[in-house]
Amino acid sequence: MAASKAPPPRGVTVLLVDDQPIIGEAVRRMLSGEEGIAFHYCKDAQAALAKAAEVQPTVILQDLVMPEIDGLTLVRHFRADERFREVPIIVLSTKEEPAVKAEAFAIGANDYIVKLPDRLELIARVRYHSRGYVALLERNEAFTALEASRQVLANDLATAADYVRSLLPPPQERGGVRADWRFIPSADLGGDAFGYHDLDANHFAVYLLDVCGHGVGAALLSVSALNAIRSEALPHTDFHDPGAVLAALNKAFPMERQNDMFFTIWYGVFHRGTRMLRWAGGGHPPALLVAAGASAPQRLDSDGPLIGAVDGLEFGSNETEIPPGGRVFVYSDGAFEISRPDGSMWPFEEFVTALTNPSEGSESPIDALVSRVRSVAQRDDFHDDFSMVELVFA
Repeated sequence: MAASKAPPPRGVTVLLVDDQPIIGEAVRRMLSGEEGIAFHYCKDAQAALAKAAEVQPTVILQDLVMPEIDGLTLVRHFRADERFREVPIIVLSTKEEPAVKAEAFAIGANDYIVKLPDRLELIARVRYHSRGYVALLERNEAFTALEASRQVLANDLATAADYVRSLLPPPQERGGVRADWRFIPSADLGGDAFGYHDLDANHFAVYLLDVCGHGVGAALLSVSALNAIRSEALPHTDFHDPGAVLAALNKAFPMERQNDMFFTIWYGVFHRGTRMLRWAGGGHPPALLVAAGASAPQRLDSDGPLIGAVDGLEFGSNETEIPPGGRVFVYSDGAFEISRPDGSMWPFEEFVTALTNPSEGSESPIDALVSRVRSVAQRDDFHDDFSMVELVFA
């Protein structure tokens, strides 16, 4: 495909508004032969705005003394019209009059020349003011294009977020495990994804992963990893063994084949008969086990490395017994890495307290946490994806 050509540079377009044709001819001759300068003349001040709309000047030369409309009034008309509010205006006068000059500048004129000036001076002023106006136009066009591009990107991210959400399992209660979750994507869409499913009649798996970075690329990697776990599509892997699952993911998704992206993950398997939960983590925040009557939640942490960073690593597993009524919270760092208005970070211990000791009357500890996070950040949106899964064990 041929590269698109840059638009040609804008030239200088001069509109002279003056009731004296002799002045019009004199200015035309001054500018004649100058490369990149187009000259237009308007004798009737009442037709000046229509003429300006037709020729789109980059600079307006305008007499101050005209029979139909006073020159200062015409300056006001130009500045009151959105189309010409920023177009440079050079007023022409027959003499230096400080009071008139001051008023002209006060109402929006950019320059003041006693006519007729030297040819070189006129050309220099015309080019100087035009150059500034053209730069303004180009900046505005670039900003408009950037906003359009941002809107396209925002639409793409919203579509990707909807797709990720469509892959998440519905809240459910089965086999003595009740599962609920909240997923609030950031404006830039992080790489969060999670799920849970029965491996067999006795084993229930839960997992949450977080890809580094933001955008569609991060979301695609998270979806790929999520599908590999959910469909149990990692070859020669025992999905009952959390450490083996993380090792297989590390082998399947090396960062050099994923645009240098890696991810963190927490993966756990609950055995219904023994009530034992085995888990492994790869660079991920600890899950929290909240047991009735316990003075503090138990952190289900692990020291496994990031997934995809180094080939050939092994991952160990940990295990703990889940008491009846126990709750496990699995989450991404977007749930607690919250920047306060003064730039400081919300302490992790305050996050744990807010999650495990929700205010009275809260229907869901996750919803109570979301409200608390928004209060701490003093904003409704999130810098990073907020993802959290809550499991309640009967």
